[in-house]
Amino acid sequence: MTQLTGQPMTDDDVVHLTVPADGGYLGVLRTATAGLAARLQFALDEIEDLRIAVDEACAMLLAIATRDAELDCRFAVTEDALTVEVTVPTVRGATLPAESSFAWKVLTALTTSAAATATDGRATISLLTRRASGY
Repeated sequence: MTQLTGQPMTDDDVVHLTVPADGGYLGVLRTATAGLAARLQFALDEIEDLRIAVDEACAMLLAIATRDAELDCRFAVTEDALTVEVTVPTVRGATLPAESSFAWKVLTALTTSAAATATDGRATISLLTRRASGY
């Protein structure tokens, strides 16, 4: 198994959370994001940026999720980076916002990199954030 950083990882480095695809449950994902980023000794502003990015990515996915869907979130932890992948089943014909949209500008400004895929009735947004050097 390899993640966006190109570094191999073990199953011990991965946290999976599944919550109902409802805005009321996004606080669980934001809290998990902050806790894992703090564990990696991210600076407070980096943690907040990542929380906002995860919230924005989830909002993009909730807009195209099927009724009664679940939001699957996978956190991959390495020595200096956190990758968050959020996946949801989508309604037929759903599309993610264009990379030129404001939502994508937010994601790319708040993370090291962001990517999205939509295939076989599922959409995934992946966010990679590396800890700033000097920590």
